[in-house]
Amino acid sequence: MAPAPRIRINPALPTPIWSQIEDGVRHLVACGALGPGAALPSVRDLARTERVNPNTVAKAYQRLADAGVLETRRGEGTFVAARPPAMPTAERTRALREGALRYASLAVNLGASRGEAASVLAEAWPDGDGKGGRK
Repeated sequence: MAPAPRIRINPALPTPIWSQIEDGVRHLVACGALGPGAALPSVRDLARTERVNPNTVAKAYQRLADAGVLETRRGEGTFVAARPPAMPTAERTRALREGALRYASLAVNLGASRGEAASVLAEAWPDGDGKGGRK
């Protein structure tokens, strides 16, 4: 069995932890790594694994449930909604622009050319199975 997808949290970033969790779950759902009906770790389990306050995880999960991305089933846990909503175009464009700026800044700081950075991005692009593209 494949390992469960991981939500990456970096406490050194200025982005609030709850926002990193929310963005991470949205990313895993969008790329297909977490499909409709997939179970998420419990609030306590994720908090323990990532060494964060359970209230922080609960806030992220609640925001995702309010947005229709997740659903909570009493006594069963938290799951990806059967039909998670598509991200509105303006929000998707904003998120892409922010991510692109971070990636471009990283590439420049590492001394990569625009072509090299574009090539690495193309290789990482998922094929629809939640995994990177060309190998």
